[in-house]
Amino acid sequence: MNKYEELMARKNEIMLKSVGIDYDKYEDGKLSFNYEKLMEDIGYSLEEIESIQKEAGVGNTPLLELRNITKLARKVSKTGKAARIFVKDESCNPSGSFKDRRASVSVYDAMKRGYKGVAAATSGNYGAAVASQANIRGLRCIIANECYDSKKIGQPEILEKGRKCEGYGSEVLRLTVGPELFYTFLKILEETGYYNASLYSTYGIAGIETLGKEIVKECREALGKEPASIIVTHAGGGNTTGTARGVIKTGAKDTKIIGASVDLSGLHMASDIDFNKKSFTTGHTGFGIPFMTNPDRSDVPRSAARPLRYLDRYVTISQGEVFWMTELLAQLEGLERGPAGNTSLAAAFAIAQEYDNEEILVVQETEYTGAGKHLIPQLNFAKKNGIEIFVGNPMDQIPGKNIILPSHPELVSVKDMDMDHLRNSYIKNSLKKVADNKIQDIDFDFLVDETKLSRKDVMKILKENNIQIE
Repeated sequence: MNKYEELMARKNEIMLKSVGIDYDKYEDGKLSFNYEKLMEDIGYSLEEIESIQKEAGVGNTPLLELRNITKLARKVSKTGKAARIFVKDESCNPSGSFKDRRASVSVYDAMKRGYKGVAAATSGNYGAAVASQANIRGLRCIIANECYDSKKIGQPEILEKGRKCEGYGSEVLRLTVGPELFYTFLKILEETGYYNASLYSTYGIAGIETLGKEIVKECREALGKEPASIIVTHAGGGNTTGTARGVIKTGAKDTKIIGASVDLSGLHMASDIDFNKKSFTTGHTGFGIPFMTNPDRSDVPRSAARPLRYLDRYVTISQGEVFWMTELLAQLEGLERGPAGNTSLAAAFAIAQEYDNEEILVVQETEYTGAGKHLIPQLNFAKKNGIEIFVGNPMDQIPGKNIILPSHPELVSVKDMDMDHLRNSYIKNSLKKVADNKIQDIDFDFLVDETKLSRKDVMKILKENNIQIE
């Protein structure tokens, strides 16, 4: 057994020491685990989390109505109608994104348990959030940052985020794309004894629940009604899961949760060749689909991000439409923000046209912008990588080949993903753990909860895969 295999074999042991969760105690079937018990055992109530975040300057961000963008949506709508579009301005958090909510609980927990430092594996805003919160709580911080291809060429957006982590005084280990990320991260945890501020731990997900709660509460108080839908930029699933759980805890039973990702179909998230063809790394299908159909692929044994449990709809938007929306937001609303929230905002522009004027749509995040996140360096980077950029119909986009900016607002549209197909894929991936073609009743119930499918539909899928219930 080589050093890589030896270290990976100790994964559960390292995770137990570094995050303090014994995942084994939640395993209760052949493929199921007690998800709700895992979330209940976090040890902090929603009210306590709100207090933790308030102390660290996190949360209570403004809910802004995008009146001019709503007007434009109504102007190009086939019915002349469109829902009122609001955005939760999460760029007002300390490090400039909703990820501060996610980091705040983990870093507080690390401080409370007496850890000297925290570590996280991320190529995104989360690293900056962890570094910022670590400073507030007086802890050291190491970020494992996947930012280069094998030629040591990095995307402007990722390099920007790495610089921000260093600006907070964090130690940043810049890595190339591939399996070395989690291997290096496990080495960091084992050698330093630092707390694993994982994106996918219960603490990280619970921290986002306040976002869902705030959206519902603010809509009720200011508008006298709950939002018809909340649109979430979807990648690893934590954003979707945490927001939805907060909405549910606030009693907004009729509010739909819609996930939105950039369509980068055909580009592999861990491919050295494809890595820099993505042009930006935010909220794309290269993470959104794999993490939806196989969520336990992260740095913890059981991910607390379970998007299929909560999504009512999942749509994709093109990169060109996100770049277009970034410019539109700045020029019509005076808000210059990064691509993460603009992914769901571009989707919201199209989806709003499906609703009447009195309905409310909320885009649940914005992110800070900076030199590497601006659309000009990102488009220039794409050109250098041989990607053609032109104005036309975004429907003609070929991911990794071109980026098409819409020539007219009426061309902005979303593509609905087949949720039943994704649920079927999730179940098939889960069944790979079953050796004898038999599962237990508790496994069956788990699959129903995980997929939001009816018991009849789950049973049909099991029969198609020759799986019996003991």
